[in-house]
Amino acid sequence: MVSLTGKTAVITGSTSGIGLAYARAMAKAGANIVLNGMGTPAEIEKERSGIESDFKVKAVHSPADMTKPAEIAEMVALGDKTFGSVDILVNNAGIQFVSPVEEFPIDKWDAIIAINLSSAFHAIRAAVPGMKQRGWGRIINTASAHSLVASPFKSAYVAAKHGIAGLTKTVALELATDKITCNAISPGYVWTPLVERQIPDTMKARNMTKEQVIKDVMLEAQPTKEFVTVEQVAAMALYLCSDEASQITGANFSIDGGWTAK
Repeated sequence: MVSLTGKTAVITGSTSGIGLAYARAMAKAGANIVLNGMGTPAEIEKERSGIESDFKVKAVHSPADMTKPAEIAEMVALGDKTFGSVDILVNNAGIQFVSPVEEFPIDKWDAIIAINLSSAFHAIRAAVPGMKQRGWGRIINTASAHSLVASPFKSAYVAAKHGIAGLTKTVALELATDKITCNAISPGYVWTPLVERQIPDTMKARNMTKEQVIKDVMLEAQPTKEFVTVEQVAAMALYLCSDEASQITGANFSIDGGWTAK
């Protein structure tokens, strides 16, 4: 069993979905948590206080906007100020938009690149000095099956996730002698609010019903014909934080029901 007692994890996009599963798994292992993400104050407080009461650790929320580098740096600083260190950084924040490339709104492209790719760079840049000083760190980037393969109508998302795969490798090489690992996790379709929200756009782009999108677009790609669960993704992240995983760095782990094996 992985123990993270005395460690602090900063997890972006962690008020729901995969990010919240990461937070709860790491809190269960003993880490203090810096949550980040959107939601009503009541929803955020429910999850923050739930982590504290369920796992007897401390949790705070950073409202940092992932399009603003200064706020991302402040989020990392909040972990240092509140808990004395940031030992684990999970770059998970992401948004999606589905559209043919010639109609893709420029503002949507810019937002997806900023939130899905550039925010990871800014967070890593802020967290690495402290990790180097302490001689230990774990950086985990949520990529996607789309870091390895493409799908139509997702130009910005696919570009960003391919970028995350490259960023992961580069950071891993730079930090290889500093006892800091950097890895990516590439889920296939996980049933989260992000996936659910893209169904209407995909219905429109492909002229399909909701049922057809789920069966013929989403799960068609996954040979197991099942959605990945957030708990399965979080279990991989937890393993990557362990001492046993100290020689795993620069890797990109597919959890996609066989999608990218094809």
